[in-house]
Amino acid sequence: MSSDRNIVLFDLFGVIARHQRPGALAKMAARCHAPTEDFTTAYWACRPPYDAGQQSAGEYWTAVLRQLHSEPDADMIEELRRADMDSWSRVDDRMVAYVQSLREVAEVALLSNIPADHADAFLAAQPWLHNLDHVAFSGKIKVAKPDPAAFRHCADAMRAAPADFLFVDDREENVRAARATGMRGHVFTAQDELAAAIAIEL
Repeated sequence: MSSDRNIVLFDLFGVIARHQRPGALAKMAARCHAPTEDFTTAYWACRPPYDAGQQSAGEYWTAVLRQLHSEPDADMIEELRRADMDSWSRVDDRMVAYVQSLREVAEVALLSNIPADHADAFLAAQPWLHNLDHVAFSGKIKVAKPDPAAFRHCADAMRAAPADFLFVDDREENVRAARATGMRGHVFTAQDELAAAIAIEL
């Protein structure tokens, strides 16, 4: 179906921003005096409510530490929170430049699963985000991918039809969810492949 508008809706991590810094979880685990495997399990098991804005950073880290049978401590929680944000702070400069260049031919938006405090830090550190046509962070909109409501939020916020969007994410399940709402989708693997796909789509 042809659309009246062309909107490229990007995921952040694994597409424009890099995945978590290697070794970060091991360093955080050591701070908790916990085995890395146990820490990693607790870190991800407790993550969904934090990503979706249903928990504060303090509540999230308290849940992680309790799962590790460690007594929550305010100083430790703040240290872990800062280490966690730093571990997700890297971007791919080449992709940032490419995303910005697309605004000459399309509207460009962002939909990322990221806690609210991480989102604030990213917005402060990456001013190019303020130049996009719309930015939606799960911790701010209170819903995370692959929930269809996350994609509907973007369509509603931009006053657009789902068919107007090409959604780009490195996770296939998120692309499937976007397609189920009526968006087009592309599973990201590399910038050159994405550029070829977008040249066909736009």
